[in-house]
Amino acid sequence: MSAAPHEARRGLSSAESLVEKPENRLAVRLAFLVAGFGVACWAPLVPFARHRLGVDEGTLGVLLLCLGFGSVTAMVAAGVLSTRFGTRPVIVASGFGLAAMLPLLAVADAPWSLGLALAVFGACLGALDVAMNLNALEVERIAARPLMSGFHALYSVGGFVGAGFMTLLLSMGFEPLHATLLAAALMALAVVVAWPYVLETERSTQGPLFVMPRGIVWLIAALAAATFLAEGAVLDWSALLITESQGVAPAQGGLGFMLFSVAMTVGRFAGDAVVLRLGDRRTLRLGGLVAVLGVATLLLAPVAVLSFAGFVLLGLGASNLVPVLFRRAGQQRVMPAAFAVSAVTTAGYAGVLLGPALIGFLASAVGLSAAFWLLAALLVLVPVSAARVTR
Repeated sequence: MSAAPHEARRGLSSAESLVEKPENRLAVRLAFLVAGFGVACWAPLVPFARHRLGVDEGTLGVLLLCLGFGSVTAMVAAGVLSTRFGTRPVIVASGFGLAAMLPLLAVADAPWSLGLALAVFGACLGALDVAMNLNALEVERIAARPLMSGFHALYSVGGFVGAGFMTLLLSMGFEPLHATLLAAALMALAVVVAWPYVLETERSTQGPLFVMPRGIVWLIAALAAATFLAEGAVLDWSALLITESQGVAPAQGGLGFMLFSVAMTVGRFAGDAVVLRLGDRRTLRLGGLVAVLGVATLLLAPVAVLSFAGFVLLGLGASNLVPVLFRRAGQQRVMPAAFAVSAVTTAGYAGVLLGPALIGFLASAVGLSAAFWLLAALLVLVPVSAARVTR
């Protein structure tokens, strides 16, 4: 997802005796790569799942809610397990679980079976997200230099590669099951390579699991949720939107998310230089406006080529919003930085995982294109609130 500020990481661990090695960085990068790759492989499968089950947008929204429910539930458990047993076993187990569940998403032939598979898939993704971020924070803390932006960029790389890989195989005529089996094999191989090098983190039975946000943290968390909701909507609904509105073939439906992921990756790699030049406030304003322009272009474009350009604008605009929001969460003074960053992270995950279900419900009532205008309305809040957030 997005990088947490260095200030917010102080006090997260007292294991000063741990030694970080280059192999530990490789392991974290592979974990982020697997998470991004795995969830992106699901995006091109959505039209196939809808056709296989013969369901409408409302039912599909309920099924996507299963993925979000599994993820959010697992996040709480993963925090406890990572604290008690360390992050390594959680990363390894959830990574293998994510790979094992992916092929089941391509063969589930009833709403209840797909819902169950999505819930378990989401649980593995949520557990992996929490554990790898905790491990990445520890690796960065011991290395005593910024590493989180690079780690999260690998998540975006995984999203691009996963969507592109799955789209390519489906375009070549592969059955969804065979395509997902190949993808799962690559994910499992990456986990095997990373396993010996995952940093052993401190284990403890103490410390709060959750703190209610206060003051400005509520606003930062809401903006993070809105930004992540847009990312989740592109992941789960873009293939269906582009195939229905522009007549793109289902096998090429994943191109939109692939372009979005490429733009997001480029934006994140360039993000530090952009923020250094513009500052937090102007980055939020400019990025938010570009993201809104991307959604509008996607929905109003008369031809598919321009719609795909909308995905690029949305990815570029949104790429640096969350890193800035995390930085401001770490710099605010109304509550401890670590707890503020935790609250913003939770809100962000809720947006990316539960938000697409809301899009499904709205699409069932007013249409998918109209539901996507909600994203533009939510993203407008970012530039509007930029001065308040960065005050």
